[in-house]
Amino acid sequence: MLRKVDHMKVVFIGDIVGQVGRDAVKRLLPWLRDRYQPHIIIANGENAAGGRGINAAITRELFEAGVHGITMGNHTWDNREIFEFIDDEARMIRPANLPQGTPGRGYTIVKNGNKELGIVNLIGRTFLPPSDCPFRKADEIVDELRRKTKCILVDFHAEATSEKIAMGWHLDGRASVVLGTHTHVQTNDDRILPEGTAYVTDAGMTGPRDGVLGMERESVLRKFITGMPTRFQVAETKWHLNGLFVDIDEATGKAVNVRTIRVDEDSWIPA
Repeated sequence: MLRKVDHMKVVFIGDIVGQVGRDAVKRLLPWLRDRYQPHIIIANGENAAGGRGINAAITRELFEAGVHGITMGNHTWDNREIFEFIDDEARMIRPANLPQGTPGRGYTIVKNGNKELGIVNLIGRTFLPPSDCPFRKADEIVDELRRKTKCILVDFHAEATSEKIAMGWHLDGRASVVLGTHTHVQTNDDRILPEGTAYVTDAGMTGPRDGVLGMERESVLRKFITGMPTRFQVAETKWHLNGLFVDIDEATGKAVNVRTIRVDEDSWIPA
């Protein structure tokens, strides 16, 4: 007798950058829901407020738009307003391998109806400020979450491709999804690893398409050419939205389908 498969469909939205990124999310969420029928929507919000950090108003804006959980990264503390609400917002997580005593939480379980997804945020150590070992912290958290749910998504916010790939193999068969964020450039390596973990090295970004990683390109060019300190501003250009869709077998926690999402303002046709 064939086993009935209960599915959890998840959409992850890559790093939201500034107002352009937030507007793209709000505009496209109805389309994303119609196309992918997700039960849970997660977004990385560490660049949502002017490219650096997040605030309470933007957090509410994203949740009201239909996002169920927000992950962060190395810009978590850039907007000091976050200290006023991060301890109380159970749907937002910051990197779990930051030092003990850091405000907020590094993992949680988000719910929508009868669907539950464990989400974990980690930060890499290569080319980023010092932090605790993300691999050992992943072991600790994933083992704990698996006692509550088999469906687990890990956002590994890291610079080095090799570190992200290593994390994918490290958690293969234990996490449902391991995806990279931080570099803002979507990679073309989405796949399901041999033990059932959906993986992509970087989910990409959601925001200004024609800047440099979302920033106004003239200031970035000036920084590279002159080597002088330069203040970066979020670019005001057309948008694009990058992300990942994953279909998970709830009984096993293994991914059965994964594919990247890439939508461009010039090619998107409203329903």
